[in-house]
Amino acid sequence: MEKEYSCPCLHKCPLQQAMDVIGGKWKIEILCSLHTNGSTRYNELKRKLKGISNTMLAKSLKELEADGLISREEYVEVPIRIEYKITEKAKNLIPILKDLAKWGITLCDDHDS
Repeated sequence: MEKEYSCPCLHKCPLQQAMDVIGGKWKIEILCSLHTNGSTRYNELKRKLKGISNTMLAKSLKELEADGLISREEYVEVPIRIEYKITEKAKNLIPILKDLAKWGITLCDDHDS
């Protein structure tokens, strides 16, 4: 049974909690890139995200990992290899992001009218 919620009654709105996890300039782009490209190394991910700084990429990856949306796998090689990939939790988010993108397209269409 799904829980119903009313924002004024809760300490923190569930929608706001979700936005805190995926909000920010780069988190959705990181998730989409990992979803599209699969397991990806740090430098390859940085190349795909034009304009992101090392500091912001590292911070965003740590936050996404802490929230359980990506996993970090370290391979004991010389040099060490680290790859990032989305988790099942993030895979469940992808259809929602696709629906949000469709909604975003309608906003663009509204502005063109």
